[in-house]
Amino acid sequence: MCLVMTVEPGLGGQALIPETLDKVKELKEYITKNDIDIDIEVDGGIKPDNIEQVKEAGANIFVVGTALVNSKNMGETLENLRN
Repeated sequence: MCLVMTVEPGLGGQALIPETLDKVKELKEYITKNDIDIDIEVDGGIKPDNIEQVKEAGANIFVVGTALVNSKNMGETLENLRN
């Protein structure tokens, strides 16, 4: 597994840094080109309104903290993230 931090480590609740998606894309291209069997995990700023964009960049494992903890309905937010 390869972890890409999509925020500055250490402080919860930060917004995803958009430029990190370029790193995810580059990593995904490298993995595909070299036929490597590895997951791309992203951590930081993942929420329902950006998870699809992060997935399209190439990530397939998502660490979600603040988006769930601060939601009014964790179950509904989790369902939105999964869809």
